[in-house]
Amino acid sequence: QVRLVESGGGLVQAGDSLRLSCLASDRTNAMAWFRQAPGKEREFVAGITQSGGRTDYTDSVNGRFTISRDNAKNTIFLQMNSLKPEDTAVYYCAARNYISIRRGPDDYGYWGQGTQVTVSS
Repeated sequence: QVRLVESGGGLVQAGDSLRLSCLASDRTNAMAWFRQAPGKEREFVAGITQSGGRTDYTDSVNGRFTISRDNAKNTIFLQMNSLKPEDTAVYYCAARNYISIRRGPDDYGYWGQGTQVTVSS
């Protein structure tokens, strides 16, 4: 059982940056960041393979967000630049037991508790 703990959320203004971190209790395969805004479904934000050699982003964050990982520290990151009010959500880290990235929440078996990101206009 892999445990995931996110950190780095907060309240920022539009145009600012934040860096989220997710510490895993053990080695993991593909991992991803999801987010969920009030009244909306959980959506895929970005994913990364175990090696870090392949990444995937949803269109709305492509070019602004960067996912990366440090396997020596069992940690993944989400660098978020040029933040917009519509990025406001609870951000979740997720891991799966396969090497490939998937965009569906049901494809991930391990989840963190989430960290709140609020972007004011």
